[in-house]
Amino acid sequence: MASFWPLVFYGLAGLAGGLLALRTGIPAAPLAGALLGAGILSMSGRLELAQWPSGSRTVLEIAIGTVIGTGLTANALTELRLLWRPAVLITLTLVLTGVVVGLWCSRLLGIDPVVALLGAAPGGISGMSLVGAEFGVGAAVAALHAVRLITVLLVLPLVVKLVLPLSSPPP
Repeated sequence: MASFWPLVFYGLAGLAGGLLALRTGIPAAPLAGALLGAGILSMSGRLELAQWPSGSRTVLEIAIGTVIGTGLTANALTELRLLWRPAVLITLTLVLTGVVVGLWCSRLLGIDPVVALLGAAPGGISGMSLVGAEFGVGAAVAALHAVRLITVLLVLPLVVKLVLPLSSPPP
């Protein structure tokens, strides 16, 4: 029962981080905040590493898949009928770019190729971290995606505001 309390504290740190991040108004704030809250506590070294009960990772993966799946509505399917070409082009370009950047970072910076490839892959923190965990590098992949996500969430809205006035108004 000794591993119960660290999980409680990690959960509280994630909850606090997620709730604080909600106040920022950035997209995916609860996810990013919870990751930072639990991550900072974990990196502090004040608690033993979290030992999740057997099967809990599978339950969490099912929950994350369910949350993502419920976002796939009839409207999303209708839009995909119109946007399938850009969806395929964007997906192939992102995957190819991720592979090139991942391999380049691995060689240039001397990091584990699995970490570099999964860290450069298009995808969210939760999904890519779970894939990374299957390869034993979940924390490193989560760290790379956290930096990417937070940077994108802070920089991209500014870029859109700067570029949008230059484009024609939406119909």
